[in-house]
Amino acid sequence: MKIGELAALTGTSVRLLRYYEEQGLLESDRLDSGHRRYGDSAPAVVRRIRALLDAGLPSRVIRDLQPCIREDGTVARCKLETLQEHLAGLDERISALSETRTSLAGLISATRAREDIGV
Repeated sequence: MKIGELAALTGTSVRLLRYYEEQGLLESDRLDSGHRRYGDSAPAVVRRIRALLDAGLPSRVIRDLQPCIREDGTVARCKLETLQEHLAGLDERISALSETRTSLAGLISATRAREDIGV
């Protein structure tokens, strides 16, 4: 299928499909005219890429995971540690953001209290 067909079928822009290809996430064949042609499995590959991006994984990690991704979208045990590392990183960022939020909420509360007493 042509790139426009793949874009329409997956709801992904042509620009993103080209980016996925540049990043080594998606493969195409080139016709003599230079146009890209994608195989029948391309829509499933794009959907898996989108799901992994939505899970917060960067394209370099997705590229590393691809040989271990099963048809159902799960990842073989050989890459489970990679996913666990990214989950731990997200947990750390969530914790840091929570602390930052608490600090900001405290500042807002103290400012409002000061305003209420007219200082």
